[in-house]
Amino acid sequence: MSAKRIKRPPRRAEGQWERLKRWLEPGLGVKRWIVTLILATALIGLGVALLLLDIYRANPGSEFLAVLSLAVFPRWLRALLLGGFGLVILLVSIFRLSRALITPFLKPGDEVVEVVAAHRRRGRGPRIVAIGGGTGLSTLLRGLKQYSNNITAIVTVADDGGSSGRLRRSLGLPPPGDIRACIAALSHDEDLLTQLFQYRFRAGEELNGHSFGNLFIAALSGVTGSFDQGVLEAGRLLSIGGSVMPSTLVDVNLVAEKEPLTSDHEIRINGESRISDIPGRISRVELSPSAPPAYPGAINAILNADLVILGPGSLYTSVIPNILVPDIVGAIKATRAFRMFICNVANQPGETEGYNYKDHWQAIEDHAGPGLIDLMIINNYYEGRLPENVDWVKNGETQQMDVPVFKTDLIDYDKPWHHDSYKLAESIIDLLEERTGPLEMLPDNEELSADIIDISMHKGAYYGNKNRH
Repeated sequence: MSAKRIKRPPRRAEGQWERLKRWLEPGLGVKRWIVTLILATALIGLGVALLLLDIYRANPGSEFLAVLSLAVFPRWLRALLLGGFGLVILLVSIFRLSRALITPFLKPGDEVVEVVAAHRRRGRGPRIVAIGGGTGLSTLLRGLKQYSNNITAIVTVADDGGSSGRLRRSLGLPPPGDIRACIAALSHDEDLLTQLFQYRFRAGEELNGHSFGNLFIAALSGVTGSFDQGVLEAGRLLSIGGSVMPSTLVDVNLVAEKEPLTSDHEIRINGESRISDIPGRISRVELSPSAPPAYPGAINAILNADLVILGPGSLYTSVIPNILVPDIVGAIKATRAFRMFICNVANQPGETEGYNYKDHWQAIEDHAGPGLIDLMIINNYYEGRLPENVDWVKNGETQQMDVPVFKTDLIDYDKPWHHDSYKLAESIIDLLEERTGPLEMLPDNEELSADIIDISMHKGAYYGNKNRH
């Protein structure tokens, strides 16, 4: 039986009074300023009242002033009526003013209170560092941005193919391709500007194959004087929820040692783009030059994180190149953050054919040493049609692994060889809450999250000790 994608049901329609009450919910940072505004208005009213009192006393027989001051009612009722009426006008004016100021920046159908509440929730979200590259890291970020604006993506700079490789060779810049994809994934406005950022030229001798975002980052690097500043400015322009940075600014190449199918001798392959083209089993990869210095911002983000995530992504060409930077590995081992490794759901031709979960974990340990991660997240749902020469990554000898394993359905039913962004993010946040306690925030799509929680709790299985410290 084919599985169906979980879809978010339509939000229940709210009346005007219900939307008004939402402004008074805890955590929005609104009530304190409403109280301050009321107090300021009361002080202004007190000053005006003292002036009017002198006028009233100077004209005690004026019928106009008697009607205006509701003299026919008792003093306490007059104060209640005038004060209550003024308070209602004040609150309505505040909300109408906020709507008038913010509405031009909202998408059609968005409610001001919803946008403010979501922004405040994400601002209080956990500090998450995601390490990797390629499609896998972008998929992860697209789900995590629903929970936090405190996300740092640390991206490999070993790519030497396609548009990134051409810019790298011609301009001497680190490859911007994976960084561009992560910036687009973290953007909360995935409309025209983000689509433009991802646009790839399909014609023209010089532009064919280039991504507009890659060219844009290269241009910003020239304007700002450095690649990292160019990336920072690109993130600001797309209003991303977090930051994207390279693992190192050194011009590095990825070198792989492979056991070819037709020979007993290992061969060395220089260049990330060539590794998967040559048949054989990868025994090891390394950077040239070896031991490059890490980007300082990446080290600081890891040491101050609540959660550090390795993967998903191409094991040897996206994930492992980052942990070949010694300072990155040192920071991951030194941080007090919860450390996870997300295994791919399917093998990658030319790179991980025949690998099971244990093989992926063993490759991480072989390159970074033991004790790098606290938990491994793996998929255990194997229905769906995979591309030719692609197989599921299935259970290995997990009972012999020295790391706890969490199993659940993580696939995208439309593309079962990829993770589903929202399932993956939901599982990660759920596991983090088991370790740290409730994070006191919900994602923007509450109904979708509730469905995925149900999947995680019923299909998932968590083995091993959750607490490292």
